[in-house]
Amino acid sequence: MVCRGPTCHVWAVFLALVGIPNYKSDTRVYHWPGTLNYGLELKDYGGVLLIASGATACEVLAQIKPNGWIHVDLQCLPVIYPNEPNKIVSTIKALIKKYQIEYAEILIIYADFGTGSQLQNLCDGMGLSMISGQHCYSFYEGNANFEARQEFAYFYLTYFLVRKFDAFFWRPMGLGRHPQLLQMYFGHYTTLVYQAQIQDALLEKKAKDCARSMKSIYEYRFTGFGDLAVALDATVE
Repeated sequence: MVCRGPTCHVWAVFLALVGIPNYKSDTRVYHWPGTLNYGLELKDYGGVLLIASGATACEVLAQIKPNGWIHVDLQCLPVIYPNEPNKIVSTIKALIKKYQIEYAEILIIYADFGTGSQLQNLCDGMGLSMISGQHCYSFYEGNANFEARQEFAYFYLTYFLVRKFDAFFWRPMGLGRHPQLLQMYFGHYTTLVYQAQIQDALLEKKAKDCARSMKSIYEYRFTGFGDLAVALDATVE
């Protein structure tokens, strides 16, 4: 079983072709030091450890700061890992074993993301909770709502991916130099959906530009943090 949906397919093709060499494995644990900068390494262990993809780091930290969760620490896996689902499971398993004695609770913020239920089975076997769903696009929108839509020709961008669209997609895929590749990569999409976690006019404009570049219909959805916020509230507070 693999990550379902055409957006996941583009991620896989892109990462297989070019990778993201600047995104190296980062095994440090970070906590909120008073800003949304997660560059400070934690000196003391907290009460709750969140293990997430680097692609959701900003969104998770945006929940930590306003809620004042100074007892919550965040561990991020490399953004490239959705293309290597076996690494997701093995790395998270190693992190759980390393930190489970130090934390009162650990929450896995990953969804399935191509692991074929292996990650869920790991969490069940170790008595830990994880966010359900196929991927972050699903849990941001709310898994029930996302499944009901059945949008197989839709390409999704989150807050993180809108900001990184040029760096992660356009330039590495060579679409500026070779526009004929656009049809090969994105031709089966009809609509680009910007799932906005925050309201930001500049990011919305950039998302529209992304849709225009892809020659796709543009749709804006303010999702907020969806099931991510629900899971964090249930675990942390």
